[in-house]
Amino acid sequence: MKICVYAISKNEEKFVKRWYNSVKEADKVYVLDTGSTDNTVNLLKECGVIVKQEVIKPWRFDVARNLSLDMVPIDTDICVCTDLDEVMEKGWRKKLEEVWKDDVTRAAYTYNWKLINGKPVISFYLDKIHKRKGYRWTHPVHETLTYDGDEVKILNEDIVVDHFPDESKSRSSYLPLLELSVKEDPLDDRNMHYLGREYMYYGKWNEAIDTLIKHLNLERAIWKDERCASMRFIGRCYLNLNRPLEAEMWYKKAIDEAPHLKEPYSELGLFYYKMGKYEEAKDLFLKALNIKQGYKSYITEYFSKDFYIYDVLSICEYYLGNFEKSLEYIDKALQITKDPRIIENRNLISKKIDI
Repeated sequence: MKICVYAISKNEEKFVKRWYNSVKEADKVYVLDTGSTDNTVNLLKECGVIVKQEVIKPWRFDVARNLSLDMVPIDTDICVCTDLDEVMEKGWRKKLEEVWKDDVTRAAYTYNWKLINGKPVISFYLDKIHKRKGYRWTHPVHETLTYDGDEVKILNEDIVVDHFPDESKSRSSYLPLLELSVKEDPLDDRNMHYLGREYMYYGKWNEAIDTLIKHLNLERAIWKDERCASMRFIGRCYLNLNRPLEAEMWYKKAIDEAPHLKEPYSELGLFYYKMGKYEEAKDLFLKALNIKQGYKSYITEYFSKDFYIYDVLSICEYYLGNFEKSLEYIDKALQITKDPRIIENRNLISKKIDI
């Protein structure tokens, strides 16, 4: 099979070599550079990457992705779309060839969106591997692949891509692009949810609430995980508006919407924890821990991870005077992570027990 990698770039010189070394198992690698002013283009060419340069005005991610896809020869069997701040773990090509069949149109894989000390803490499945013909990118931001027929998807969890974002890069273009995306397709539930979330990130609490409620009322908004997230975000907005009763109501709605997820229990637990209601918080954290089945989606939150829950449970028990139980929970957290702050907390708890 002929497998090609394609990407877009802008001022990515510090990532080029690491990225290329991870994708060079492909037959060819193509990059559309959208206006780098550093050494990105020269470094890519030195690696043997086929580079085209084009400044896109007005900027849209879908236009850039499609132009980069257009660089890939039409006789390519499999296209792998990636970004230069990502690393494909070695051996990905062989794993892909082992599962790809003639009728397959798209493949999903494990995407580690956030890593701490080299360990993934937020992972989900991403599906940016696809056949060459029939696919186009749509939406100005948070762009998605659209197929002109009936998709046949496969999943190989053993194909792993790690994400190492450049935190110095601005995401200021996201909000106006999301507003444009919703204007272009007001019935698209996914981008309505993203727009509400973006308003929340910017502290536009009332705009976020209004937009997230619009998301919940859309006919296409049927995925319970995403609906639950919109409800949690509404709760956060009300909390920031100093309206805790409404925040609590929406957190409870989120639990009712998706009781199979850890996130709503954990977020309401944190709400009670910050209010000093440690018994109520404990109950919710324990319910979250009782959810054992694995799930992977971009909805996953850092505070729903077991080590985080054990950490906060330990603090709850500490304030309740249950030092032995506090020590038990913090030891469980330390089995998962060796965070210096948690280690220091353990020392403080141990002193209480010694007294």
